Amino acid sequence: MSHDISNFAKDVIDKSFTIPVLADFWAEWCGPCKVLGPVLERLASQNTDNWLLAKINTEQHKDIASQYGIRGIPNVKLFVDGKVVDEFTGALPEAQIISWLNKALPSKWRHKVKEAEALLQAGKTTEAQSLLNDVLINEPDNHEARLSLAQSCLYDDPQLALEMLKPVEPDSPVFEMAEGYRTLARLFTLQTTPEQLPDGESKAAYIKAIAHIKKREYESALKGFIALVQSDRSYDDDGARKACIALFKVLGSENELTREYRTTLSRSLYI
Repeated sequence: MSHDISNFAKDVIDKSFTIPVLADFWAEWCGPCKVLGPVLERLASQNTDNWLLAKINTEQHKDIASQYGIRGIPNVKLFVDGKVVDEFTGALPEAQIISWLNKALPSKWRHKVKEAEALLQAGKTTEAQSLLNDVLINEPDNHEARLSLAQSCLYDDPQLALEMLKPVEPDSPVFEMAEGYRTLARLFTLQTTPEQLPDGESKAAYIKAIAHIKKREYESALKGFIALVQSDRSYDDDGARKACIALFKVLGSENELTREYRTTLSRSLYI
């Protein structure tokens, strides 16, 4: 077996901000630990660019084992950016460990995506898009990058936003947000092709509410859509309610408008 770490804070916590660290909690008296250990060491030697292995003897590091709630060993925790993001207990077969790693390991490009998101927040759209395109060239399945890129072009090019989100399916962790963007992209497309909407008394109010979203007048948009839910819910296949739900997703659950108008919408559905 390889040597245990000497400094948990340095060798696991600090290091995990640079590269994911797989922490193997084990002990000399533990039979399954001696079965699992060599498997992890072999996998680690094959994946030095993707993650590092840190071995922690629970007899020598009782305080750390207690801190992380180790009840049974072997226990394996994956540390990313200083935090445990996933774990398992027991001596799993190698194939199962590989499958677990494939799901648990974060993207190598996650810091670039975060950098791009910060650029978007700062209004530096062109720089953000360039960074996100670079990420997707190297990692086409990075759904977080796809979501951010769709966000960056949603208002100016809704068709491109839809194209970006095509690969994001229900098993993706960003699927719900992607559905929100898809709904808004569809509405923006309808704004420029109103002939695709059903005729009727609600059409003008529906288009006006969409225009409010486009101008980022979200409260006015929500008021308009909720009024339509109350007066003509079936219009555009329940489109007003779907628009509200999409706005709640995009604005976020902690946004004041989301908190206020989610309640208003809920009441409107039962009038």
